[in-house]
Amino acid sequence: MSTENLPQSPDRPSRKPRVAVVFGGRSSEHGISMVTAGAVLRAIDRTKYDVLPIGITQSGRWVLTADEPERMAITERRTPNVEELADSSEGGVVLPVDPANREVVYNEPGSVPKALGEIDVVFPVLHGPYGEDGTLQGLLELSGVPYVGSGVLASAVGQDKEYMKRVFTSFGLKVGPYVVIRPREWEQDESAARKKIVDLAGDHGWPLFVKPARAGSSIGITKVEDLSGLDEAIAEAQRHDPKILVEAALRGREIECGVLEFEDGPRASVPAEIPPPDAHAYYDFEAKYIDSTPGIVPAPLTPEETAEVQRLAVDAFEAASCEGLVRADFFLTEEGEFVINEINTMPGFTPISMYPQMWQASGISYPDLVDKLIRAALRRSTGLR
Repeated sequence: MSTENLPQSPDRPSRKPRVAVVFGGRSSEHGISMVTAGAVLRAIDRTKYDVLPIGITQSGRWVLTADEPERMAITERRTPNVEELADSSEGGVVLPVDPANREVVYNEPGSVPKALGEIDVVFPVLHGPYGEDGTLQGLLELSGVPYVGSGVLASAVGQDKEYMKRVFTSFGLKVGPYVVIRPREWEQDESAARKKIVDLAGDHGWPLFVKPARAGSSIGITKVEDLSGLDEAIAEAQRHDPKILVEAALRGREIECGVLEFEDGPRASVPAEIPPPDAHAYYDFEAKYIDSTPGIVPAPLTPEETAEVQRLAVDAFEAASCEGLVRADFFLTEEGEFVINEINTMPGFTPISMYPQMWQASGISYPDLVDKLIRAALRRSTGLR
């Protein structure tokens, strides 16, 4: 469907475009998604857009929520929950799977369904499986509703660290040593699967990082210093994903770079550096979101290093067929080489998150960044493109 057929756009003042901010979700990153949503809701210019907050509970129910961003914050080291903001404990929001009809309907047991009006674009601020991984994007494609961020394929590639690395390698981007343990391998022969990991340590040394293959926000990751901690680390990763990824540690500096899609193509922000957190073994969930370990923006790199990581960030964006936005994470090794660790197709998006901070340092404020993403989504059609 062409955007020419939309009932309106930011340039057509007949009525304000309606933005559905969708957040929460079934993944272990539910709470962080809510924190991101609170920041986005605060930033959206209400003189330009009407806003409909839609939360997805951890059980998967779509609900209307209060438009109260101040309640979507981390308090007393605790992340928020959609159920706490839901208008009803039983009602649910239904998105039409019909490109000719963008009207959202609210259903509640024993009541007549209530039409909530059309939505023109979705801002999906979900992190992790069942939202950031192409599943929600597929639903929106079927519905013919434009949305912020990457499409089905790029979202899936960006979520699955194994296939992300395979794509990067095929495009000539350097990745670090790793092995993947699939659930069938583990079920059929634990000892053989464990040996793959031990062999990785034999080739590249300890420590190793054991991760869920399809999770984010550093959830479920363990830094393993020796063989004694391996089984516990595997069990922790498998709590979040039956497929796990084990990476050799890379000695070097952690460098991040934002990519934003403009009308003439993607551009990279100034990069940032994540210094080793004082109170944590590495940049884990607590360091990122609870203790808010600050990054260094812009990163203290040479002009040549800055240009190189910006080029590589855009290359990664293009390699995975991304759209809208990406945060690309690298290691700058002791040998002076950039090794890509991963991309995030919907990175942490609070004002103190690294992605907005990098664009702030590049001259784009947080509200302007949100506006650019919404406008880009309204310009883009759904379907093959």
